[in-house]
Amino acid sequence: MLARLNSALGLAHPHYILLIHSMLWEIGANMELAMLSRRKTCADRIKHPDAGTEAAPLNPLSAIAPLFRVRPEIQDVCRFALQWEVVHEAEPTGFAQFHIVTNGSCLLERYCGETFKLEAGSILLLPQGDSHVVRSASRGGSSGAPIRTEYNNAIRIKTNTRDASDTELICGRLRFDGAMYSLVTAALPKAIVLSIGRTDLFDRMRMLVQAIDEELQAARPGAATIATELATALFVMMLRMHFEQSASSSGIIRLLASSSSARAVTAMLRAPAHPWTLDELAAEAHVSRATLVRIFRREGDLPPLGFLSELRLGLARQRLSSTNATLAQVAAAVGYDSESAFSRAFRKRYGISPGRLRARPEGRSRVRNDIQSASDAQT
Repeated sequence: MLARLNSALGLAHPHYILLIHSMLWEIGANMELAMLSRRKTCADRIKHPDAGTEAAPLNPLSAIAPLFRVRPEIQDVCRFALQWEVVHEAEPTGFAQFHIVTNGSCLLERYCGETFKLEAGSILLLPQGDSHVVRSASRGGSSGAPIRTEYNNAIRIKTNTRDASDTELICGRLRFDGAMYSLVTAALPKAIVLSIGRTDLFDRMRMLVQAIDEELQAARPGAATIATELATALFVMMLRMHFEQSASSSGIIRLLASSSSARAVTAMLRAPAHPWTLDELAAEAHVSRATLVRIFRREGDLPPLGFLSELRLGLARQRLSSTNATLAQVAAAVGYDSESAFSRAFRKRYGISPGRLRARPEGRSRVRNDIQSASDAQT
């Protein structure tokens, strides 16, 4: 861990400022290169009108970064010993949740039964803010004391020990603005896990994690603000790594890597209920109908309107599991004229009706019961 801050003003250490500036410069440079690439492509089209109309492909993060506006919020510093368990209720629509393990190890269990083991240096992001439980890695042995909440300046601390802790985490959430949450749910998996290793890039991420932990441990004036800025840089890097690793297998990521198809996908995401036609989508993409179909078939293995159907049903499935909207409301929100038409399309795609999906035992009702039971057990 980095040495404790020695600044007499209790503000940002110069090393952290350099880290933030480095991250922001890199992000800005990527976006500037993307803009220059688009300008050059437009200029080439003017000089050579017979040339292909498809824009030069961009890397996925450069395509998606201008669309993301993320506001991180550090919620808790957790320090636990022996046996412990913390239930995290689902976040409201538009929020993701994250956990950074700075010491020890733990398990994270999603309500669907998926379990992740997190070690010191692990970063886990739940893009849709799903309900989950974080617990001690081993179930045997002595039980810890009840979890209590303390405050150190503006930092909230959850702990079950007054002595040394076995496991320490930084927990928080990310807020996505407006329609960009739809892009997140469509482009990202339910959970993203990165383990910080020994490469140069991971060393930089480790430094950011350590810097965040240092700020929150010291709890000096401005600590929450500095930790938030560091977290912003960290998660842009995290998304970049995920996109680079997933670009070869994720259709929507490949579509976002082309500026033409990215414009069409963004238009669909911003207004999934709009009765889109191929002509309208081609106009949004600034290409011909034939070019748009060719791009979508090559990168997404679907024609544009077929992709729109997949997107609508995917968004509907997410809303069914994360909101209390009626089936009719969900159907209308994603562009179906009637609940019956929506139900038929949903059943054909997923092999289950929307109502049965929402009523499954592993759905939200069981999670709420688990949360209430855990809360009752701790009081």
